[in-house]
Amino acid sequence: MRLPYAEGTAFLVPLNGGGVARGVAVRVSPRGKVLLGYFFGPRLGSSAEFSWDGLQPAAAVLRLRCGDLGLVNGDWPIVGQVPGWNRAMWPMPDFVRRDPLGRLPPLLVRYSDYDPQRIDCEIPIQDDEGLGNQSLSGAGAVATRLNKLLVDRISG
Repeated sequence: MRLPYAEGTAFLVPLNGGGVARGVAVRVSPRGKVLLGYFFGPRLGSSAEFSWDGLQPAAAVLRLRCGDLGLVNGDWPIVGQVPGWNRAMWPMPDFVRRDPLGRLPPLLVRYSDYDPQRIDCEIPIQDDEGLGNQSLSGAGAVATRLNKLLVDRISG
């Protein structure tokens, strides 16, 4: 099956309570199913308000690995390809895996730059501040997290 998206594809994520957030597929698994997404505010009132303005890597409010079901089934409308897409400007961030019991030190998790499903290495670290959780989020979880991050921030 041919994927309806690729690296650099911009899309919209419908949010709970109305509005949408913008996202960019930054890394895509070769056979789909998992992608690394960069997500952006502000909350837009509708898809008609979409703009390329502010769609820069440093402006992302959330970077995470997620499933692609929202893109595959059309729930996350695709708006186009980021103009002048350059994957080197949109890096794969490091993530952290924490022991739920707190007995082991956190692990820095580094995923392949070519497959967000494949772990390249895990390294014990002392300080995990600023690192996102390595878990994989579904489309609903992404919308929920964005909704919390962008609450009361509707543009316009």
